[in-house]
Amino acid sequence: MTRDDRLPRDAQSILELAARSMFDLFATASEGMILVDRNARVVWINDQYRRFLPALGFEREGDFVGHPVSSVVQNTQMHQVLATGKPILIDLLTNRAGTFVVSRIPLRDNDGTVIGVLGIVLFDHPETTLQPLITKFARLEQDLSEARRELASQRRTKYTFASFVGSSLAVQEVKRQARRAAQSSSPVLLLGETGTGKELLAHAIHAASPRAGRPFVSVNMAAVPDTLLEAEFFGVAPGAYTGADRKGRDGKFRLADGGTLFLDELGDMPMSVQVKLLRALQEGEVEPLGSNRLLRFDVRVVAATSRDLAQLVREGRFREDLYYRLNVLPIRVPPLRERRGDIGVLVEALCEDIAARNGGPQLEFSAAAQALLAGQVWRGNIRELRNVLEQLALQSDSPLIEAEHVSRVLADAGLPALPLPDGPDSAEPAEDLQALAGVRPLAEQVDALERRAVAQALRETRGNRAAAARLLGISRARLYDRLEAWGMLSDFQTSV
Repeated sequence: MTRDDRLPRDAQSILELAARSMFDLFATASEGMILVDRNARVVWINDQYRRFLPALGFEREGDFVGHPVSSVVQNTQMHQVLATGKPILIDLLTNRAGTFVVSRIPLRDNDGTVIGVLGIVLFDHPETTLQPLITKFARLEQDLSEARRELASQRRTKYTFASFVGSSLAVQEVKRQARRAAQSSSPVLLLGETGTGKELLAHAIHAASPRAGRPFVSVNMAAVPDTLLEAEFFGVAPGAYTGADRKGRDGKFRLADGGTLFLDELGDMPMSVQVKLLRALQEGEVEPLGSNRLLRFDVRVVAATSRDLAQLVREGRFREDLYYRLNVLPIRVPPLRERRGDIGVLVEALCEDIAARNGGPQLEFSAAAQALLAGQVWRGNIRELRNVLEQLALQSDSPLIEAEHVSRVLADAGLPALPLPDGPDSAEPAEDLQALAGVRPLAEQVDALERRAVAQALRETRGNRAAAARLLGISRARLYDRLEAWGMLSDFQTSV
């Protein structure tokens, strides 16, 4: 202990007494003490410390005391305390003797010069003596790891090409183009009506690309106010304006660095942001708001729009140079009315997801109900189809959905209640539908429509009843029941 001549004699005596008392307390209450001199040689150990010598590899005290501390105690930090003069009050030390909680306190002479270090073994079994602290630390570490995993999962893709359901020629062509685009680093422009699955396809392109392990970050132009879009894209420097985060904020380009940036509803981007976006894409760097530093980034851009960009360019509402910059690999996503053959498998996939989310049974559709769904125009495309299916799931007491249920929900939504002939994938020829739309009772019309739908499914599957049931979205047993009711079961008795 350093003597302080500025203190009164009585105060100095009390301080020296307190130091001796603290030393005696540590000497008796601790698990061991070791003292090294200014040359980092061990000059003293107490009785408690002697019990560690065999585990450290020494039979006699003389083989330990008098030797450099680094040669007799593995992983010691005594040298650091000697060099800096700063104590290490709490530390974990692991060596041959075990794991210990230790303190290292520098000793100074009257001039304040460090002349040695006192090492104190506070606990020799930290896994038990410090269990509450270790448990709390482990829990905090677990929470931090879970938070990091959650953040990482939010920046990863949710869908793959398998999620883009359908086997029609239109869907096969879209997937073919998208798979080729995934292997390129050029921008991709997804064109199509709202609700066709453009965002899902963007996820799938990223998941199939070499950047799959990196972030997938999306920006919806229609959802972000024009005044905030620039900050959303390029980020904000610390304290850039009143109310700005003191630590600053990274923009989407920086968050997506190394991965994919998805620009949804591109046609809604204001002209003022288009200029800066074009420059960022050309230069590969952004300048955060309130900063004069340029930050490099490496992103692959996938954009999507339901608007006619070429028309917007002609009207002067979208920059021509940005249009050509993004329209490198255009992919048109077809509307649902151009892929009616996929409606059956789409209904099955959507109902499975709805049942999983709501915890209810999966809906099953009669052939007539399936035909009604297949005949709609679906101006809202898959999003509108899902909405109708969710309404059916909530309003129906039975998981079996008949044509009457579908008609009621469609009527409430202001949609036609009969299939509409529109395009090559139409469920029925126009003249057949017109005949069904006569003045006969609804039950007769539904039964006739269901019979024709079943017959068509069996024709397309060459009489394979299991395949026909899957195509119609009904169980095989229900198909058997309907065939028997119509007296058609014997016509397909040898079918699989």
